[in-house]
Amino acid sequence: MKHIRALLVIAAAWFLFTAATCGGGSSPSSFLSSSNSNRATSVPHAVIVTAGPGPSTTNPYLNGAFVDVTICVPGSTSQCTTVPDVLLDTGSSGLRVLSSALGGLPLTNMTSAGATMADCVQYVDLTYNWGAVARADVKLAGEVASSIPIQIIADPGSTFPSAPSSCSNGGTPANTLDTLSANGILGVSSYLYDCGDACAPGTVSNGGVYFACSDTSCQVTTVPLANQLENPVAAFPSDNNGISITLPSLPDAGLPSTTGTLTFGIGTQGDNGLGNAVVQTENNDGNITTVFDGASYSSSFIDSGSNALYFLDSPTTGLPACRDAAGFYCPSTTQFLSATNTGANSQSNPVDFAVVNVDSLPAPNWVFDDVAGHSSAGPSQSGLPSLYFDWGLPFFFGRTVYVAIEGRSTPGGTGPYWAY
Repeated sequence: MKHIRALLVIAAAWFLFTAATCGGGSSPSSFLSSSNSNRATSVPHAVIVTAGPGPSTTNPYLNGAFVDVTICVPGSTSQCTTVPDVLLDTGSSGLRVLSSALGGLPLTNMTSAGATMADCVQYVDLTYNWGAVARADVKLAGEVASSIPIQIIADPGSTFPSAPSSCSNGGTPANTLDTLSANGILGVSSYLYDCGDACAPGTVSNGGVYFACSDTSCQVTTVPLANQLENPVAAFPSDNNGISITLPSLPDAGLPSTTGTLTFGIGTQGDNGLGNAVVQTENNDGNITTVFDGASYSSSFIDSGSNALYFLDSPTTGLPACRDAAGFYCPSTTQFLSATNTGANSQSNPVDFAVVNVDSLPAPNWVFDDVAGHSSAGPSQSGLPSLYFDWGLPFFFGRTVYVAIEGRSTPGGTGPYWAY
């Protein structure tokens, strides 16, 4: 499980100009509405994905992929709200939503032994999400995950207890539209839970993911699997063994935005089969191996929540770092490279990719398939070695990428795996 978010701020004149001209609406629908727009497709097991800057005009998201999610009070068809512009993330599991995006939806915080449950997730850009855990019905197109735990990200100035130091860790809370650059995060990785057995009773410590909170303070606690944030797709009654994401190819100069589809299930319907995709199973750490320039990097992964192809570092690649866009590569001319991904099942697939000068990205475009940065831009927060390949959203353009959920049977074998 990887929690790798985008580096959200690019300090360049292009960014400052475009930030004032791009963005979309961010207000959720009334919680009295039972509608479920979800930018729906013509089939009940797929929703539209919009790749673009997202809902924040102050802090737009370079290469963000967004969907709409309908959230309801468990068992209700009238107390619902559709939250737009939720970041689609194959690198985490569970739904996290800004409290401010729920429009007053009356969800009830979960408790254990009289204490309120809270969840924390940290990101490599030194931001974090902190907030209560509540049960909700989560609807995507015609699919419903009933009464699953989700995180309600606490508003600034909320009466909810402040994040303990083991959660904040000197970082900045991403608890508003402009700090998160989305209304929430939909985690649809290959894993069932956001923490799993590492946070279940009987463990020594959960590493600061779950907390039990009184009115004034919070302490690390263990949580049974049934009460942890769950991958919503895994909780669907059907089409619950994985997902696929299809995004179109992009021109060299990128686009202001584009659309694709998020389809639920692998081989469960006539239109969601694997086709010729090569299945690459994950190793015990949830990774695959990328071979680049004769060297192997066994902690690599595929993650739609990362806004670039993050790999290695300048001394290893010979690619210069950007002057303005910290953490990104800026070669003087576009570099055309290749690598090979191999799964734990020894199945390999080559990948051709390009690296552009991020300081020279053309306005007003926000989606590109050739944006790259160095993986050492913050690995201490992710628990990863400093050198690896994070195949972020640029990898998804021009192909269909499948994510199979652990323990679930598919025509390509039992998850977890990626296929493309």
